[in-house]
Amino acid sequence: MSKGRLTVSVDADLAAAGASAVAEGRAESVSAWVNDALADKVAKDRRLAALAEAIAAYEAEHGTITADEVAAQERADRDAAAATRTATKRRRGAA
Repeated sequence: MSKGRLTVSVDADLAAAGASAVAEGRAESVSAWVNDALADKVAKDRRLAALAEAIAAYEAEHGTITADEVAAQERADRDAAAATRTATKRRRGAA
């Protein structure tokens, strides 16, 4: 893949984080570190766009998702997570 050259200004703490990643061997260069960060951002933006499209399609077919429906799902998710944590603790305790 071909590379393009950019000149950018970033916050000093971000520049330091990039330099630290190189010094610690977690990145080949600051350019590679920034490239990876930009690739992650592009992937995240694509996932969010796909999610927005899925929600729009769902709402077009079933109607707008209400705040009450969101709250009910949050409660169900919390309950499921608590049940999973409890089951995991039981399995670890049984070992």
